Amino acid sequence: MRTVLFEALLVAVIGAAVSFAANALSPRGLALTRDFFGPATRPGTNIVHGTNAPAGAGTNSLALLAARLESKGVRLANSNQVVALFRDPRFEQSLVVFVDSREDSHYQEGHIPGAYQLDYYRPENYLPTVLPICQIAEEIVIYCNGGDCEDSEFTANLLLSAGIPKEKLLVYAGGMTEWTTNGLPVEIGVRQSGQIRHAGRPGEQPK
Repeated sequence: MRTVLFEALLVAVIGAAVSFAANALSPRGLALTRDFFGPATRPGTNIVHGTNAPAGAGTNSLALLAARLESKGVRLANSNQVVALFRDPRFEQSLVVFVDSREDSHYQEGHIPGAYQLDYYRPENYLPTVLPICQIAEEIVIYCNGGDCEDSEFTANLLLSAGIPKEKLLVYAGGMTEWTTNGLPVEIGVRQSGQIRHAGRPGEQPK
């Protein structure tokens, strides 16, 4: 009996060794150290830990975001710069353009007045409209929710890959959260819907 058990164990060990060797040599072999049961992420997003916190989450993360953007020649804009561009006469001439990189529900709940929507995850629905506008514009402010939202950075990369010059692009890390916190005007529904209010004061027209 012992002989039979020993032979069976020996066959199992040899079989396992051959299997592992074949897996290692195969171009389609499994990555055995990979966590196949970890949390799934939406395409284009990252799992963030520690100091790699996303844009707007803190001083360190803003510095990291600024460094990533700077490496591509894209500027990081603060609230004062964004408000100044919103009030710039060129905004009325579509030479300053705001791009909201959020999905439909968030965009229609409230966006910076006059902002074009460009959902990073569905670019085919928006690029035919937004790209020609961006090609003409002199400065383009891209934003999302702010905080842990990275879609503004991804959208900046998308526009870069579509041929928009890096000098035109600014990423507003504070995003819609900071904009509304500052009590700035918000447009409800579709672009140029005419439904403008200040954050927290529904129905009031901007001054």
